[in-house]
Amino acid sequence: MALFAVFQTTFLLALLPLRTYESEVLSEPLPLTPESLKVSVNSTRQCLHLQWTVHSLAYHQELKMVFQIQISRFKTSNVIWVENYRTTVKRNRVLHWSWESKLPLECAAHFIRMRSMVDDARIPKPGFWSNWSSWEEADAQNSLGRDPLFVFPKDKLVEEGSNVTICYVSRIHQDNISCYLEGVQIYGEQLDRSVSAFELKNVSFIRKKGTNVFCKVDQGGALGGIVLFVSMLEEPKDFSCETQDLKTLTCTWDPGSDTGLSKQPSQSYTLFESFSGKKTLCKHRNWCNWQVAQDSQETYNFTLVAENYLRKRSVSILFNLTQRVHPMTPYKLFPKNVGATNATMTWKVHSIGNNSTLLCQLELLAEGKVIQQHNVSIKVNGEYLLSELEPDTEYVARVRCAYTNHFWKWSELISQKFNTAEAAPSEAPDVWRNMKMVSGHPTVSLFWKPLSKVHANGKILFYNVIVENLDKPSRLEVLSIPAPARSTELTLSQCSYQIHVTAHNNVGPSPASVIVISGGPGNEEVESGRVNGTEDGFSVSWKPQSGDATGYVVEWCDGPQDLPCVLQWKNLGPNTTSTVISSGAFRPGVRYNFRIYEISAKRMAHLLETKAGYLEELAPSDNPQVVMSNLTSHSFTLSWKDYSTESQPGFIQGYHVYLKTKAGEHCPPAFEKTVLPEDSVCCRHTIDNPEQKTFVVENLQPESIYEFFVTPYTSVGEGPLDAFTKITTPDEYSHILIRIILPMIFCVLIVMIICYLKRQWLKEKCYPDIPDPYKSSVLSLIKSKENPHLTIMNVNDCVPDAIEVINKPEGSKIQFLGTRKSLTETEFTKPAYIYLLPTEKNYSGPGPCICFENFTYNQAASDFASCGHFPVTPQAPPHQLGPLTSPENLLKALEQNYMNSLGEIPAGEANLNYVSQLASPTSGDKDSLPTNPPEPALCSEYKMQMAIPLGLASAPPSENSSLSSTTLLGQGEHYC
Repeated sequence: MALFAVFQTTFLLALLPLRTYESEVLSEPLPLTPESLKVSVNSTRQCLHLQWTVHSLAYHQELKMVFQIQISRFKTSNVIWVENYRTTVKRNRVLHWSWESKLPLECAAHFIRMRSMVDDARIPKPGFWSNWSSWEEADAQNSLGRDPLFVFPKDKLVEEGSNVTICYVSRIHQDNISCYLEGVQIYGEQLDRSVSAFELKNVSFIRKKGTNVFCKVDQGGALGGIVLFVSMLEEPKDFSCETQDLKTLTCTWDPGSDTGLSKQPSQSYTLFESFSGKKTLCKHRNWCNWQVAQDSQETYNFTLVAENYLRKRSVSILFNLTQRVHPMTPYKLFPKNVGATNATMTWKVHSIGNNSTLLCQLELLAEGKVIQQHNVSIKVNGEYLLSELEPDTEYVARVRCAYTNHFWKWSELISQKFNTAEAAPSEAPDVWRNMKMVSGHPTVSLFWKPLSKVHANGKILFYNVIVENLDKPSRLEVLSIPAPARSTELTLSQCSYQIHVTAHNNVGPSPASVIVISGGPGNEEVESGRVNGTEDGFSVSWKPQSGDATGYVVEWCDGPQDLPCVLQWKNLGPNTTSTVISSGAFRPGVRYNFRIYEISAKRMAHLLETKAGYLEELAPSDNPQVVMSNLTSHSFTLSWKDYSTESQPGFIQGYHVYLKTKAGEHCPPAFEKTVLPEDSVCCRHTIDNPEQKTFVVENLQPESIYEFFVTPYTSVGEGPLDAFTKITTPDEYSHILIRIILPMIFCVLIVMIICYLKRQWLKEKCYPDIPDPYKSSVLSLIKSKENPHLTIMNVNDCVPDAIEVINKPEGSKIQFLGTRKSLTETEFTKPAYIYLLPTEKNYSGPGPCICFENFTYNQAASDFASCGHFPVTPQAPPHQLGPLTSPENLLKALEQNYMNSLGEIPAGEANLNYVSQLASPTSGDKDSLPTNPPEPALCSEYKMQMAIPLGLASAPPSENSSLSSTTLLGQGEHYC
């Protein structure tokens, strides 16, 4: 015990000096300046890394100290960063500190220094800063090459939405350098004569290959650039975990957009469970499996951590295992015992745990719609009978199941198609007819609509048409028409018929559709009306006529009137008096005609009404062809009778007659001024009766120019504006002249036709042919009385008795052959005649003469109807009446005096008379004279034989004038 006390005292005495020394050290201020400061550059992370030591500390001494760090850029006086770094310092321990620069380190030289201060609670005195360390320079530009232009940072990886500073370093010290971000120029701040910086704010992801930034000298010099990689790390969405068999949990999530940058490692996902403390690195971006522990853990708390090079994001979930059961998809779904209206469906499921119960849902679909839905609770095998099915119909059955104890999700669906069996058609065909007369016999076009799939109950193979003659019930006609035909034609007689139509499939016939055709005439006069079209169709209504109607039928054609009719009809019940007719074939501007029939109890159809309408009326598409007639000086008539109003795209309400006048100032009565679309002014008259297709334009001015144009109009507007037709009204009296001239022309034509037909008769009466003397009737007269051998002698054979020339009393004195005086002073108003007188001395009786006239060549001779008779006494002295000379001398004298007279008679006055004489008794005897000449009772008229100038013949004697004879034998002959 005493030994222990001695040892304790010795130890305390030895410890006391040591504590005294420690107190002295801590109480005294020590120079703790940082030493061995080193600076390094990390270009990838754009960081300055510092390391240093404090050598002034005692051995095993630990102190809390503060290090103040200053960073300057370009020069030491330009301090850009000051930070106090606190840490615990040990002797010879190397300290580290990093600083990330916003400006790329390659763009500027950086200078770093530091100082320290003890900040330990064991030192009561106030601390003081040590001296600054010397400046350490970090200049990354020393590693650059000799290129004239550099852009930094290289291959920078930043997060979307952050701010980035870029810079360029120019070796050529030019100010004309421009920088561009994806082709768009950017503007920055010049930090030094060779360095400029640009700050990009809120950068966005553009493409996986990065965002392009480049700078260039404007005059086509150096070019430098970088690629900026923008990363996206989204927080996982829709994080959920579930199990299908209570053995494995499957967690899924939506990772969001994946930038997939080549410079960025793939982001990773880690699943951590907090209750068990376990975690697993997921192999997939959007799902991960977790094995359920065998210790019956039911509650799980999972945290999903998403991490990439720049940052981390996480999301958590807490759940009970039995409440996250998602059963697997059922399998082996099959139909069995399929009939026309029912079928049995069977399927199997995967067991969960110890034969847990599943709730399965069976759905039946037809044409893509769910028509039946049934819930069935099963453990392993499922079965259900489906009823109320349609024959020959394709169905789809599908099944899904859920955990019964706690519903979380339905399993995936399994589907199976099947068809029910066929059955006989359940409904009669919808039948209608169209009747027309062909060659005096009624022809019925029979139409029917195909049965719907619901009523056909199978494929329709053919239609049976049974025609029964009601007047002769024993006669039946059966027609079988293969499907898919929808019509047939029947030629019937003038009898009543009942027609049955049935549809047949593989199982049997449908109910019969019955229609009755009457044998009487079908031309009923019914009321016509109009209907208005709407967006829904045509609203058609009618008035019932009898109370025993079993239904109504509305009939129409889908197409326009100029196309073949596609007959459509609609059957309606007996209590219906209106309906809406709609069709996808209806078009605006097309006229549709509806016929409403009443079906009687005997199945006969009677026409009630007809309707016409347009789905939408349009303006007329064309104008009528107008014919102008009855043009007078004050009016004309316009007509367009061939214009069809039913083919127009609207109901024609009337017509507009436009009239343009030359003056354009005044309109005729019943016209009003209007302005045409081309701003021209004209007159317009409105005809509000669409049936009126003639119009008389009246009160016009004669000899004036007018232009007219006729166009129809509907409730929408009028027809197109076509060219005007120009007319000119005639003179006011021209119609009177026409009434006179036309009959005259007609009469002249009639006269010309008659003259042409009677041309031979006119020739004989007006200008007959010159007769042949040998065919003269005088010759036949002489021959019949005296000598049948007499003939006409020639001129040379003729011995004239005498020529007597009779002058007009009022005429001037005529000089004949002996005087040779001109005859221009002699005036003749009557033609001259030459008379030949007999020369016998013993001749007595009336003086015979033969007078020769030619009315063709001398029209003046027509004033004398007969020759004159001059009596000659037998006792006349020879000097008064002597024989004439021979014919030769006569001809010579005539020729000589004729030629002399022609020279003295003015032109136009040398008219000739043609004379002859009676033949001698014996032809050819020139010397003998007749002793007993014939005594003609009358003067004989001859046609021309010889020509004697009129100047050599005198006019016929008058009553007061003396008769003188002149011989034409030359000078020395005597006169009587």
